[in-house]
Amino acid sequence: MKVILLKDVKGQGKKDDIIDVSDGYGNNYLIKNKLGVKYTKGSKDVLDKEIKTRQDNEDALVSDLEKIKNKLANQNIKFKVKTGKNDKVFGNISTKQICEELKNKGFNIDKKCLKLDGNIDSLGVHKVEIELHKRVKFSIYIVVEK
Repeated sequence: MKVILLKDVKGQGKKDDIIDVSDGYGNNYLIKNKLGVKYTKGSKDVLDKEIKTRQDNEDALVSDLEKIKNKLANQNIKFKVKTGKNDKVFGNISTKQICEELKNKGFNIDKKCLKLDGNIDSLGVHKVEIELHKRVKFSIYIVVEK
């Protein structure tokens, strides 16, 4: 019996996979627990439409994120900080502060999207990677000055 999985099933496959299983396992476990549906021409057509819709939605999302990337890529964001002896910075610049500064400029970016190599705790220019989507990555520069 062929079954289209509606959810990931450990040891069998991932969502939207078409698998061959015994009739009893397919009917009594997968279909009964709404983990899969019987493979037919109609169910295959529904699956294809669903996959195409998901792909179109993801492409539209990536397109929107690319616009944000084009506006933000390679921009400088300035932070003025207090320093002590030998220009030692008190504290450091956090991802939350960077996100708030981006929000002030009109970009709503989650702090989980920011990838820092280390702490931003010295004067100068620091590179910050931003990953909005697995297909949309770019860099901005943080300028820390007195």
